[in-house]
Amino acid sequence: MKMTAMWIQKTIICAMTLALACSVLAETQQVSAKVTRVKGSARYSTDSTTWNALKVGQMLPAGSVIQTAKGSTVDLVLGESAAVVHSPKIGQYMSYQPLVQQNTLRLFEDSALAIDKLTCTKTGMDEVTETQLDLRAGKVFGKVKKLSAASKYEVKLPNGVAGIRGTIYTVDVNGVITVLEGSVVISLVGSDGKVVTVVVEAGYMFDPRAGGQPTPITDTLLQELILAAQQAGITSTGPTTFTMDETVVNVSPTTGTEPSSGSSGGPE
Repeated sequence: MKMTAMWIQKTIICAMTLALACSVLAETQQVSAKVTRVKGSARYSTDSTTWNALKVGQMLPAGSVIQTAKGSTVDLVLGESAAVVHSPKIGQYMSYQPLVQQNTLRLFEDSALAIDKLTCTKTGMDEVTETQLDLRAGKVFGKVKKLSAASKYEVKLPNGVAGIRGTIYTVDVNGVITVLEGSVVISLVGSDGKVVTVVVEAGYMFDPRAGGQPTPITDTLLQELILAAQQAGITSTGPTTFTMDETVVNVSPTTGTEPSSGSSGGPE
């Protein structure tokens, strides 16, 4: 009887120790976005009151708002800034090349984006991330790595939200979606108050103002997307191939270093 009681006690202690270890391993951490490239003029704020010039290498926590000026772009790595590969210095400039397994994002000109949430939970066997972005103006181009089943990546819009998984995409503030790889699920609230949900697959675009059904990406837009992919350096290990319908598209990363710039005055 005494032996049984001791065995039960040890079992309970082991179970409590294991539960404590799992809770430590599963601790949710706040992560940041890292600025990898600035072209033109851009600014940021962490309190929506004070604005500062955006610079390459800067860390932006959740709660930050970014604005780009006309003719300007900003590239970010989301959530895994410590893994960014540093390119060699050329003159006084420093640029960064994102890794292929990182989530990257480009803000186009005249855009405003809030980083609402960036978290990472490592359970020991998996990594669960949650990314919530709020696109308030303009347009973004992004690459999202393959996510775990419990992970979320969402881009909020004024009248809806786009859910993104393992995708290369663009989305603008009007809900216009283009997808180079993977798929995007977008839910929009119409003028009648009804929610419309559409799945946009690779090689297609969706414009809610033009009928409500995805259509093939035009050649002109495809070339623009390929150029954006090259400039944003979506891969560091070699060309990426997209197969859309029966067309094979090769996208190679750029190798040059782009000067970074920014002024305290922010976007015009």
